[in-house]
Amino acid sequence: MTEPLMRLSGLTKAYPGVVANSDVSFDIHKGEVHALLGENGAGKSTLVKMIYGLVRPDTGTMTLSASPFAPSAPSAARLSGVAMVFQHFSLFEALDVAENIALGMENAPKQRDLAAKIKDVSHQYGLPLDPYMRVGDLSAGERQRVEIIRCLLQNPKLLIMDEPTSVLTPQEVEILFKTLRQLKSEGTAILYISHKLEEIRSLCDTATILRLGKKVATCTPANTSANELAEMMVGETLHVPERAAGAFGDVLLNVNNLSLPAPSEFGTALKDVNFEVRAGEILGIGGVAGNGQDELLGALSGEVISQQNSVTVRSKDISRLGPQKRRALGVLAAPEERLGHAAVPDMSLFENALLSASLRKNMVKSGFIDWRIAKDYADEVIKAFDVRTPSSANAARSLSGGNLQKFVIGREVLQAPDILIVNQPTWGVDASAAASIRQSLMDLAEKGAAVVVISQDLDELMEISDHFAALNEGRMSPIRPVQGLSIEEIGLMMGGVHNTSESAA
Repeated sequence: MTEPLMRLSGLTKAYPGVVANSDVSFDIHKGEVHALLGENGAGKSTLVKMIYGLVRPDTGTMTLSASPFAPSAPSAARLSGVAMVFQHFSLFEALDVAENIALGMENAPKQRDLAAKIKDVSHQYGLPLDPYMRVGDLSAGERQRVEIIRCLLQNPKLLIMDEPTSVLTPQEVEILFKTLRQLKSEGTAILYISHKLEEIRSLCDTATILRLGKKVATCTPANTSANELAEMMVGETLHVPERAAGAFGDVLLNVNNLSLPAPSEFGTALKDVNFEVRAGEILGIGGVAGNGQDELLGALSGEVISQQNSVTVRSKDISRLGPQKRRALGVLAAPEERLGHAAVPDMSLFENALLSASLRKNMVKSGFIDWRIAKDYADEVIKAFDVRTPSSANAARSLSGGNLQKFVIGREVLQAPDILIVNQPTWGVDASAAASIRQSLMDLAEKGAAVVVISQDLDELMEISDHFAALNEGRMSPIRPVQGLSIEEIGLMMGGVHNTSESAA
């Protein structure tokens, strides 16, 4: 075995009340795609932050090319040859591609020279980019290219990628994987974090698995099933979501010719959106990020008011009703952005429970808040959805992303809505928690609710939906039954290629 490019030895990092990483050791080799797997809260984020210079370990050491490696900041990590593509893009929409890339470089060349380099490198790696395009006009996949090219221009020895396919179509995933395999063949090491286990099996040479901050296993993904990987992550048998087949009831939600202008220069206008959802039905809506998903959820939840008679519940027009009045009618929603939209970061979990559930859980009486009911309800959500937190008094921002997601979804589901609209219900959530959330949505439909699931996770939509449609540039494709629908067809629908002869089911 050759000397590893990077060696992690006994890395430990603790915060008040929690040990994020405990004595973690493993090697990453040149030309290797190395997966880092684990549940939400397993310690993946803390570990890569230590590698990238965002966090300093309490104990333990790192070496890079056999030399001591202890970056004091991301700039030091980049100078040493370590680059990172984050799950959340750090781009300025009003600036063009070259300007954004320059901001992430230590010693950026002149704009004209940089633009030429961007063209050369982006074409070399099969990720073509126009350096003068404004980022606000790019698709999610193109924005990710900007982040990747910014890293590649610095010739990294180690490239860290955090959930890189969460906003991509199947076709874009194939392009990305081709690029990563090319980097691997050139000797670049890639540390790859993803909850999509079949992708891990297809792409990665080695996987290191963390559980509760500790390394519990190392394996070869190609020789390990997705279920086995998931069970190593959670330490128990993985529950597979199940749903009893049943007939649908009456139409509960009807959307008719819904058109809304873009909320901002970089938003997406909705254009003649039509669909209906019946009691007991789950409608899955796919699409690449930025094609109108947030705008659609806003129009259905009441955050955005339509002046048309375009949204009806049980034949009652609710187009001009705000969120609270819609909640009173049983229409609940959970948006994609959990911290800041679905939850107030500095408020406690029970205060956040009050914000959404006060009406349906009778938390306000004669103008006074009954905090006991709010706390009891938050505790109920925490228990039912296995939210890892010391207490419902903890602030929302103190939770890991996946645990906050479980709280947000559980807070809505346990209110027993008649209609539930959720955007990215399992975004950034580990396999076990994702299975639990999906099961809760299926159980809700089984009890007679109409459920709309907006998601970029096609496997998720295929697993739980009865019917499928795709959003592209604010337009919705014809609705198709999920049964018999291929991933290739879905990818084309998401890209705006629709068979107009297909009628709504």
